[in-house]
Amino acid sequence: MSDASHPAGAMPLAVDCHAHVFLHTLAFAPGRRYTPDYDAPLERYLAELDRYGLSHGVLVQPSFLGTDNSYLLGALAACPARLRGIAVMPADVPRAALDALDRAGIVGLRLNLIGAPDPDFATPIWRRHLADIAALGWQIEIQAEAGRLPRLLPALLDAGIVLVIDHFGKPDPALGIGDPGFRYLLGTGQTRRVWVKLSGAYRNGTDATPQDAIGPLRENFGLTRLIWGSDWPHTQFEAQIGYGTARAALDRWLPDPDDRHVVLDIAPAKLFRLA
Repeated sequence: MSDASHPAGAMPLAVDCHAHVFLHTLAFAPGRRYTPDYDAPLERYLAELDRYGLSHGVLVQPSFLGTDNSYLLGALAACPARLRGIAVMPADVPRAALDALDRAGIVGLRLNLIGAPDPDFATPIWRRHLADIAALGWQIEIQAEAGRLPRLLPALLDAGIVLVIDHFGKPDPALGIGDPGFRYLLGTGQTRRVWVKLSGAYRNGTDATPQDAIGPLRENFGLTRLIWGSDWPHTQFEAQIGYGTARAALDRWLPDPDDRHVVLDIAPAKLFRLA
């Protein structure tokens, strides 16, 4: 597949900042929380981007594939101008391996901490790892419950890391934007090194939270630190959500097209090295 086969060059920049590609025949990680029984291949994802007028996409390594990023890297190699990647790697990965990922179009690493303990960022292995990530100018993308963010974010910010927080920060559904962890997240907006993903609202257990959260997020971060992701193929929610539904949600959250332009274009352009 060639980058020349898609219309991204003729489109205005518009970025889907969170999607996954995989095949159900790949080797799955032990201890995974979910096992898909279907394929979400690159070709289908590119077709969704084209259908909804998205010029670029960011592919995030799914947790059930662990640290084997082979399929993700193959997708980036197929469309190097159109795609960027967020990989999953262990903290003891050698710097040379990170450099190779950087050349392949990886722009950050993901910490999916749902069902996992908090990392100990004070250990020598983690300190070296964070220094390598900061030196590369990469981001760390965090998926964790909002209540854990006050424990997780300070050490990462102190290490000079750019942070991207998944799925509205995942506030407790019972608390919504009153979740103390979400309120803490709002306070990190002043650092200008934290971005929040308007994505996967259905993972937070209530339809009210995303609409309620837009105002406080905008006030504390500004639109230039908010990005949108489809979360395609909506793992575990495949029967409820489609790409069109996910894209339409952004129009509902931000009805002004100028606001959406910032979130789809200006905010992600430099963050994902697309500008």
